[in-house]
Amino acid sequence: MAPENDNYDEVKIIENCQVAPPQGSLPSTTLPFTFFDIQWFLCHPVKRIFFYDFPYPTNHFLQASLPPLKHSLSLTLQHFFPFASKLIWPPPPHEPFMRYHQGSDSVTFTVAESKADFNLLVSDSPQNARDWHPFVPSLPPQDTLENGTRVIPLMAIQVTMIPNSGFAICLTFNHLVADGKSLHHFIKFWATLCKEIVTKGGNNLGSFLEGSNSNLTLPSHDRNMVKDPKGLKQVFLEELKKSYFESLEFRGLVKDVSTNKARGTLVVTRDQVDKLKKWVSLKYSDTYGDNCESLQHISTFVVTSSLVWVSIMESEEQCNNNKYDENCHLVFLADCRGHVEFCVPQNYFGNCLDSGFVTFKRGDILGENGIVRVASAIESEIRELKREAYRDGENVMERYKELATSGESLIIVAGSPRLGVYETDFGWGKPRKSEAAHLESSGSISLSDSKNKEGAIEIGFSLEWPRMNLFINIFEQHIKSVHQTLSMMTNLN
Repeated sequence: MAPENDNYDEVKIIENCQVAPPQGSLPSTTLPFTFFDIQWFLCHPVKRIFFYDFPYPTNHFLQASLPPLKHSLSLTLQHFFPFASKLIWPPPPHEPFMRYHQGSDSVTFTVAESKADFNLLVSDSPQNARDWHPFVPSLPPQDTLENGTRVIPLMAIQVTMIPNSGFAICLTFNHLVADGKSLHHFIKFWATLCKEIVTKGGNNLGSFLEGSNSNLTLPSHDRNMVKDPKGLKQVFLEELKKSYFESLEFRGLVKDVSTNKARGTLVVTRDQVDKLKKWVSLKYSDTYGDNCESLQHISTFVVTSSLVWVSIMESEEQCNNNKYDENCHLVFLADCRGHVEFCVPQNYFGNCLDSGFVTFKRGDILGENGIVRVASAIESEIRELKREAYRDGENVMERYKELATSGESLIIVAGSPRLGVYETDFGWGKPRKSEAAHLESSGSISLSDSKNKEGAIEIGFSLEWPRMNLFINIFEQHIKSVHQTLSMMTNLN
């Protein structure tokens, strides 16, 4: 059951404003969507939150810290203008596109204050998922023009002070603008500029941006460089036409429904990851024999995702009467930048992701050697994605729709330790906590680097309260069992 001392607390809104690129710094412009983007039209909004220590009163923050946050955001939007743009979605057969209009387009920026318990919010221990809701901005409402064209804002930001404790920065944005790598490129760019103002004073950063000492990489918005060898854009546009004629209250462009779930964080140390890799490889050899393909290059992502998926399924099995022949699905995303088929550079801004799908019968996941079986399947899917991206690309949008409406178990792995979320310093130190705030509504788990331990992995998750502690206990028991098994093998040798 949920704890009685509920931390849920509405916030006091101090300011609602708009932040735009500096006047005259950027002409009005449009950007087309690529096939990488279009498949995310019907995705729930993405929400990323950062909590920072700040042991000062709200007035101090408003006077000394808020101005550099706003100014550096404005400078950043000059280079990352799609977040300040709007989605223009005219009736078919016209294609949707992004449009930035100088003087009218901007990012909604909210400043708020909360009396919530900061230490609880940043802790890894389970807490009510709705504790974070007041810190998360909603996207502004869309407009519909007389000709049926929809005009849809793409990002909103909220900064929330918790006096004498800390503050939160939360970004809500439409996935069709950018993937995780592009989002964190934007956030780190913004944070670096803000830190320069906070630590060195002044607000003229032109020389800093142009200086040889700057480690900031400008984004590339060149859509012409994106190759589409399989003609997927037209396939996805045909799928999208069907959605245009549906009700405006379709998935992805409406507010998420509040839930009564819990959320928590598990940390797996580097030593535990290394032991898990070794254990999976040994169990694989024992199970499938030496003549089978080796798992020598099994990754941190593979073993962590496998352990989490099996533990979630085991916790679900103990709480529900499930059928063992039901299909269960795991979906993960792979960055295609640098892939030989697309020739997209690392600083490309937008979406550049392929989707990996792994499906098992529930009984196979819960059976003996379930972790090894799942790890082998995930690694095999990764190898296939590297060999040929979008090998079944024409069906990916339809497949997502089927998974969303099938009622079958679905886990989506979001984020990556490589994104370095804890390297985001606005001038007040590294985050105390950073997490994907949309986990409860999207059925996702998230993976990130750790705030305290080098090489460790943070796993964010959201489950119903009855399953929360059960899942944690099962997960930790698996970790303990791996350690004990390897210790016994070492002693025997």
